[in-house]
Amino acid sequence: MPKKILCFILKILARATLWRYKPLVIGVTGSVGKTAAKEAIYAVLKEKFGVRRNIKNYNNEIGAPLTILGQISCGDSVWRWLQTLLIGFFEILYAKNYPKILVLEMGADKMGDIAYLTDFIKCHVGVITAIGEIPVHVEFFQGADQVAKEKANLVRGLDKGGWAVLNYDDQRVRAMARKTPAQIFTYGFDEKADLRASNFEQRLDDLSDVGMSFKVDYQGSNVPVRLSGLCAQHQVYAVLAGMAVGLIFKLNLVEIAQALKSITPYPGRLRLLRGIKKTWIIDDTYNSSPSSSLKALELLGRMSNLRTDGEPGRKIAALGDMLELGAFSEEAHRKIGANVAKAADILLAVGEKSIFMADEAKKNGLAQERAWYFADSEDAGRELQDMIKEGDIILVKGSQGMRMEKIVKELMAEPERAKELLVRQGEEWESR
Repeated sequence: MPKKILCFILKILARATLWRYKPLVIGVTGSVGKTAAKEAIYAVLKEKFGVRRNIKNYNNEIGAPLTILGQISCGDSVWRWLQTLLIGFFEILYAKNYPKILVLEMGADKMGDIAYLTDFIKCHVGVITAIGEIPVHVEFFQGADQVAKEKANLVRGLDKGGWAVLNYDDQRVRAMARKTPAQIFTYGFDEKADLRASNFEQRLDDLSDVGMSFKVDYQGSNVPVRLSGLCAQHQVYAVLAGMAVGLIFKLNLVEIAQALKSITPYPGRLRLLRGIKKTWIIDDTYNSSPSSSLKALELLGRMSNLRTDGEPGRKIAALGDMLELGAFSEEAHRKIGANVAKAADILLAVGEKSIFMADEAKKNGLAQERAWYFADSEDAGRELQDMIKEGDIILVKGSQGMRMEKIVKELMAEPERAKELLVRQGEEWESR
């Protein structure tokens, strides 16, 4: 079925469904942190309300309407699509227990993408996570300012009675407060944020029980938050976004903090896994951007793992291309390479663009024999199997198209659990 026709039909069905059941919609966008924020919001609200959120990467002109309809993608099967659309039509008339709240992640690969979604999806709450200096999916944008302009469409279309939930620590996001008629709710580490995190601490001494703790202040009240599995400071922003939305929906800080204890790292997003040969893997293979890569390297630099002889293991960065960066690609890869030299002992650069990364890492002090280059993730995975030793910590990261999760599957101690623990393990990915 032609994509334009499919999108047109899905848009009509989604619009009709929203009109029929009138759920409150929480839209979530940004260059990084969208999925984590969506999951935190869902965790906070699900115990008190009937809530549905996107699954997988259903955040575009096909995925968002499918989420509204409660259906899944049918790939290339015209017959299955016809069945799905027919079911969607009949459920406009009757859907048992349609959710009261929809949490919809909204992505933007080009100008007009957010505007397209908000044209038929009227949000009550708009959450903006972060933009960054060189955002992800910037290939069809002129720069970060243009990305911010597109993302701002989410809050620009809110009503006066709605809420714009903004990351105060990101200057471009903070500036969006001037572009919306809605009420403003800010979050961040800055003392001027409405909801403020402080006293952040990481638990990294025992890699089998990593976590973090921090204090949250809101209108004179404060509550401690302690989470397991999450350990990077930038992950606090997703938690704060979830807390902010919870407060908007009249939940109190204590019950919000309790609900957040159910959060676990999403597959492929800084998830710590046991590896073969008594190693540890930081699986960050869902996607990659300059901002998220720098943060992942910072976490790698802070971690340590002792061998049985008491000596620290090595830190290895297996990094694939960051795609869809357009004219910013070489600059971005070189910036990551310079930081690899500070955080890692060994670099495995995977993909055409990562040549710049390896070159810059060597310019910044990484020895020639410690910077390896591979054309694809399969070759890199085979080499890593032979290379790694007891006590090593391996960061694996790259854009979706680089399929860096294949490396993790080769190295993980429990490959039989790949479908449970890793991204892109469905049938539709096996042939790619």
